Amino acid sequence: MPHERPTETTLYEPVKRYLETLGYTVKGEVCGCDLVAIRGDEPPVVVIGELKLSFSLDLVLQAVDRTAACDEVWLAVGPAGRKRLRDPRVRKLCRFLGFGLLWVSSSGAVEVLIEPRPWRPRQDKKRRARLIDEHRKRVGDPAPGGSRRQPIMTAYRQRAIACAASLAQGPRRTSELRSVVPTAPSILLRNWYGWFTRIERGLYGLTPEGIVALARWSPAALTLKPASDLAKRQIRFWRGAC
Repeated sequence: MPHERPTETTLYEPVKRYLETLGYTVKGEVCGCDLVAIRGDEPPVVVIGELKLSFSLDLVLQAVDRTAACDEVWLAVGPAGRKRLRDPRVRKLCRFLGFGLLWVSSSGAVEVLIEPRPWRPRQDKKRRARLIDEHRKRVGDPAPGGSRRQPIMTAYRQRAIACAASLAQGPRRTSELRSVVPTAPSILLRNWYGWFTRIERGLYGLTPEGIVALARWSPAALTLKPASDLAKRQIRFWRGAC
């Protein structure tokens, strides 16, 4: 049976396990970063990891862009990049920039080639705060690092799904939904995904798009229950009304 072709996503779990042994909580695809690892509380230690199948200039440039938002940057390279990593100039570059460098084998073993050293660029406090906020608000770890061709399960999307799940039984008032999602009124009013419809002031229901989205996304919302039989009947109702 042929082996599955490695992708950046296949590097995520081994790197995540390694950082977890160092005491970090790791989540993938946070604010455009392949992974973000956080340890401690106030102030937390923030690590950004970038995953690539091979070592390249694009990887280095991407990592340089991340430095202002974190304390450490780790580069993780897959099996195909092993030959390039033997070049002493690559390791010297990572040391010069203060980056950690990991090699991930085809079996998922992680080898530490370079430890990150303390290096303090000018901090971008807004980007750093955004990373921490998004990391803390997400429920679980719903987006594997390296994902590219599918929508990312952000904290905002999780809250919108929670609102949709609450509306699966029928229209509800924002005052009721606030007990499930404190920011429900603004989510329903903004209606970024087109999932909600305003029936009257303060009363909302699901659109056909919302019911379909709930059926698709509720397993990824982690704490939500699947759409009910009533929600399935609503789909038939909306289709007949359209």
